Amino acid sequence: MKKIFLVLSILITYSTSIFASIKLPALVGNNMVLQQQAEVRIWGWAKAGSEISISPTWETKTYSANTAKDGTWQTIIKTPIAGGPYQIKLSGDGDLAINNILIGEVWLCSGQSNMEMPLRGNSSPILNANELILNADNKNIHLFKVKRATNLTPLKDVEGLWQECTSATAREFSAMGYQFGAVLQKKLNVPVGLIMSTVGGTKIETWMSNSSLEAFPEVKIPITFESSKYPHKEPTSLFNAMIAPLTNYGIKGVIWMQGESNRSEPELYGKLFPIMVAEWRKEWNQGDFAFYYAQIAPCGSSSQNLGGAKLREAQMKAMDVIPNSGMACLLDVGMERDIHFMDKTTPAHRLAYWALAKTYGIDGIGYQGPSYNSMKIDGNKAIITFDNATYLTTYKKPLTLFEVAGADKVFYPADAQIENNIATVSSDKVQNPVAVRYAFKEWALGQLFNHDGLPASSFRTDDW
Repeated sequence: MKKIFLVLSILITYSTSIFASIKLPALVGNNMVLQQQAEVRIWGWAKAGSEISISPTWETKTYSANTAKDGTWQTIIKTPIAGGPYQIKLSGDGDLAINNILIGEVWLCSGQSNMEMPLRGNSSPILNANELILNADNKNIHLFKVKRATNLTPLKDVEGLWQECTSATAREFSAMGYQFGAVLQKKLNVPVGLIMSTVGGTKIETWMSNSSLEAFPEVKIPITFESSKYPHKEPTSLFNAMIAPLTNYGIKGVIWMQGESNRSEPELYGKLFPIMVAEWRKEWNQGDFAFYYAQIAPCGSSSQNLGGAKLREAQMKAMDVIPNSGMACLLDVGMERDIHFMDKTTPAHRLAYWALAKTYGIDGIGYQGPSYNSMKIDGNKAIITFDNATYLTTYKKPLTLFEVAGADKVFYPADAQIENNIATVSSDKVQNPVAVRYAFKEWALGQLFNHDGLPASSFRTDDW
C-alpha cells in the first residue's frame, strides 16, 4: 500500500511540475523565424502569478510578462534587421531556451489541395519534383507544417514544428509554398519562414469564423461533428483549429490558393472571400498585411457549365475590394482532366512577383497580367481595351477564345485582332455586337499575354 501511495505521490508531483513549468505554443520553438524589424508576440503558459523573463540574444534588454490567473502570459518584443541564428532564454517558472532562431520574412501559405500538394506529389505528380527536391537544401528557409485538425470553437495551439529546409523536409511541404519562399529568399537574401496550413477539398466557409458567417443563413454552422462524415468540410472547422491558433504569430503576409470546391456557388464566394480576408486581418491585428492569391486554373469540359469561369470572375473582382491584395492568373496552367495541375512553379513564381514588386518595392518586375478595361462598339466590331498591357501578344499562336453576341444573347466564335493594348473583336454572324467574352468557360487554356509573359484572365462584358 505504501508503494502505491509513493507512486501516486511521485506521479502527482511530476504532473504538477509539468503543468507549472513554462509551456510554449508549437509555433514558438526551436528553428522558428520571426518577422524582421517588427514588434512580435512571444506567448505561452505557466503557473498563475509567476513572472516570466524573456531575453533574446540580439539585444541586451530583458522583457517580462506576468502570468494571468488562467495560466497565460505574453509579451511583445522588437526584432532587428534580418539575421541569426539567435536564442531566446526564458525563466521565472523553470528555465527554457529557444534555439536557432532566424529573423527574416514570414509568410502563411493556406488554402485547399493545390496549395496543399507536397513537393513529392501524391495522387497527381509535380512537374520537375525530383530536381526541385534535390536542390531544396537551404538553411535560410525554415518550414512549419500545421497538422490537419478540426474543431467547433477556436483552439489555442496547433501541432507542428519548425524545421530547416532540406530535401527531406521540402518534399513533404507545399510545392507552391516552398517555391514561393525560395524565390523570396534568393532575391531578398534574408531568412524566410513559411507556415503551411492547408486541407484539400475544402470550401472557403471552412476557413472562416463563426462571426464572419452570421450574415449568411445559407451557410449552416455545425454545433456538433457527430453526424458529419467529413468534419474538415464543415464551416468554421478549419478556421477554429488551423488559423485561429496562428494569429498571435507575426507574419508579413499570406499566399492563398482555394476556390475549386466553391465552383458551384461563385456568387456566394464573391461575397465570402473579402469577408474572410478582413476577418483574418482583424484576428492578426497587424493592419492590412499583404494577401496574394492564385486564381483557380481552368479544368473540366468546355460545355455550358460556367461555374469555374464565374468563380475566376469573382476572384478577379476581389482585387478591387480587398486592400493590399493581388491575384496570380493561372489561365495558362490548367489541365483539362486533372484539377491538380502539375506545374506548381508558375503559380508560385507569379505570387512571388506580386510580393517582390508590391510588398518589397523591387522595381522592374512584372506582376500583373492584362485585365479587361472597357468595350466600345464600332459598327460590327467590338473594341476591347486592357489594363496592364502595353503590348498584347499570343506568341504567334491563333487567338480563338473570343466570343461575341448580339441582343439575342447567343455567342459565336469571333475573330480578334490585337494591337498594343487593344483587341478588335468581330463575327460575320453578329452584325450588331452587344457583348464579348474571352475564355469564359470551364476549360479554356489562355492565349493572350502581355509583354511580361503574364496571361489575361477570362472575362465577360455581360452579366447574363
